[in-house]
Amino acid sequence: MKTSTQTKPSFVFAHGLWADGSCFSKLIPTLQAEGYECIAAQYGLNTTAEDVAVTKATIGRVSSPVILVGHSYGGTVITGAGIDDRVAGLVYIAALAPDADESSQTQQSNFPKTDVFSHIEVVDGRIWLRPEGTEYFCGDLSEQEQKLVWATQGVPKPDLFEAKAGGTAWKSKPSWYIVAKKDHTVHPDLERAMAKRMGASTYEVDSSHVPMLSQPKFVLDVIRAAANA
Repeated sequence: MKTSTQTKPSFVFAHGLWADGSCFSKLIPTLQAEGYECIAAQYGLNTTAEDVAVTKATIGRVSSPVILVGHSYGGTVITGAGIDDRVAGLVYIAALAPDADESSQTQQSNFPKTDVFSHIEVVDGRIWLRPEGTEYFCGDLSEQEQKLVWATQGVPKPDLFEAKAGGTAWKSKPSWYIVAKKDHTVHPDLERAMAKRMGASTYEVDSSHVPMLSQPKFVLDVIRAAANA
């Protein structure tokens, strides 16, 4: 591990539901070209504890210090994994950020149910996004891109959102938060509430739930701001 000589942080990306690690494909090549080490944790969405463990293992594949970037449910994952000593900061993209006594579901229950949840189905013990559901998940992408997101979706176990994250990294690490103003998956007001609670540097963008795909330049600027801090 080269830590003392390295000035640039590394980035570890944590995906949510229905968009796997490939959803960071418009961020990683640019950051790599700028000299940053990057890796996306690919986990099974079986249990939050397992997803956090895989993310901590992934941190070990790049040099410290590390900035974790979490999208959607990936925010819960980085909230748990981020207590690792190698982690210097947290970037949340339209993401969940539960407190110690909360699960991924807790705060969502306090806000209006979003449109995407009318377009999912539980089959064979997994929650699947139906093809027409991409309109409410990533509707500002081209039809071709929406089909790719659907085809590469991660499929969670139904009780995934009931578990605790196992840590609250945003209480001890600096954080940055991107609110997606046209989000029909995680309610924008919920995103604002979580950003405010964690005292994050907050940015708002006219985007669906996937600004890293629809507005990658905006997201890259926020990530760079975190790296430079």
